[in-house]
Amino acid sequence: MTTMSTIINAWVLLVGAVSVVKAQDLIPGFVQTSGTEFVLNGSPFLFNGFNSYWLMVVASDPTQRYKVSGVFHEAASAGLSVCRTWAFSDGGYQALQKSPGVYDELLFQALDFVISEARKYRIKLILSLVNNYNDFGGKHQYVEWAISAGVPVTSDDDFYTNGVIKGYYKNNAKAIITRINSITRIAYKEDPTIMAWELMNEPRCQVDVSGKTLNGWIQEMASYLKSIDNKHLLAVGMEGFYGDSTPKKVQYNPGSVKYGTDFITNNLIKEIDYTTIHAYADIWLKGEGDKTKEIFMERWFINHWNDSRTVLKKPLVFGEFGKSKKDPGYTTQSRDSFMNTTYSFIYNFAKNGATIAGGLVWQVMSDGMESYYDGYEIVLTQDTSTRNIMSVQALKMASLAH
Repeated sequence: MTTMSTIINAWVLLVGAVSVVKAQDLIPGFVQTSGTEFVLNGSPFLFNGFNSYWLMVVASDPTQRYKVSGVFHEAASAGLSVCRTWAFSDGGYQALQKSPGVYDELLFQALDFVISEARKYRIKLILSLVNNYNDFGGKHQYVEWAISAGVPVTSDDDFYTNGVIKGYYKNNAKAIITRINSITRIAYKEDPTIMAWELMNEPRCQVDVSGKTLNGWIQEMASYLKSIDNKHLLAVGMEGFYGDSTPKKVQYNPGSVKYGTDFITNNLIKEIDYTTIHAYADIWLKGEGDKTKEIFMERWFINHWNDSRTVLKKPLVFGEFGKSKKDPGYTTQSRDSFMNTTYSFIYNFAKNGATIAGGLVWQVMSDGMESYYDGYEIVLTQDTSTRNIMSVQALKMASLAH
């Protein structure tokens, strides 16, 4: 039973989280790396954050922009200081890139709004540039464009090797990175509101599971992006699957199989500034018991933390994790317990060896977004117990910076 003192302590922590995180970011600056740490304005930068992939698409309807403002307001009030979202929508309905190099200005203005609102609420953005999956177009759409242009390609994984398709990607990346915000009049590449670019959301490659094909693509695209923008951080956007360079560690992958990425070699590329992992034990280990999933999560976290710290010598971000309401036996208490466990991993490893800089839960939504629900949605104005857990984590992570 919740006591009044417990409630008061929670509010004290919540208010403290807001003041500490906001104080840390009062002077806008570019987040940079120093060894295995992020730094902002010369001080360590640690955070608690969230994913909200939907921001640009929702903002494309001016009557719905209050939802974008609302989620940033609530997140900032809870002390959350980093948001990861899509800077892509390729082909189809509500496309930013309608065809190669052809853009919908209204969608670009929606992305402008997202960035300007994040700036207003002192939230740093991680912007992903294309999807591995078909949602919002993805690499499949790029391949379809090439086929329509008469390019002899047959597989979605030709995205990584075909010169025409790679040209499409480079041109799109350049168009986004050099975009001048219609609201702030600041070029994206000059805006410290943006913390980092991600090459792709969760890249995988079925035609070459070793990770070598993807490695060549990452090297080429990372070098290209850095030639355009050397102020912002760059990440691959990967889930963390091990490949041929560490055969003994493939056992830690879901199903002990390879997915076409190589956590070590892909992140050793010098233009890649930090590492990322995602984890969905309930999906990856479907049908397994809770204990098996807990053991998997612990090994997944420890191995990537240790590799980032000792081999790659780069900061690590836990880029996606969550607990779905669609899981058998789901309760708010089970989600909160999962969140507490995950946050404890992040905080304890950050406290005892740095390297892990923060986590980004999947996902935060605004009120009135039921059509977007995927089971992982957290509405901060409604899910108060989860919100408080997120706020306490924000305070604890920010406190490490001091």
